[in-house]
Amino acid sequence: MPEPEEVLLVVRGWVAKAENDLTAAAHTLKLEADCPTDTVCFHAQQTVEKYLKALLVLRGIDFPKTHDVEALMGLVPPPDRPETAEGEQARLTDYATVIRHPADYEPISLTEARRAVRLARRVRRHIRALLPQEALLRAGG
Repeated sequence: MPEPEEVLLVVRGWVAKAENDLTAAAHTLKLEADCPTDTVCFHAQQTVEKYLKALLVLRGIDFPKTHDVEALMGLVPPPDRPETAEGEQARLTDYATVIRHPADYEPISLTEARRAVRLARRVRRHIRALLPQEALLRAGG
């Protein structure tokens, strides 16, 4: 069983990476008409995935190496699970898997990209409320 300090370091690492993804998504979204919406949605998905992994680490729950938000969400104990509307988890997973490579997929609208960032922020808020304050500190601070 890992020491609490080790667990906190890993959780903090996931949180830092998730925050970087959210920052990238939010700043890219500001490009408006020139916004690469697939990039925004990818980073929104990564934000959610990494926050879920941070929570799973904190709870001592092993998880597979996956980008599948539905699979990760299913591992989160129900009282801790962020609420998502039907289809949101699958759509997030698609952003990390389907649209990440050149393929035949429908273009993503700016409205959908904004929706993805709002969802990422909602999941972030929910999970951050469950994490200890020490896990939310930036490295060195």
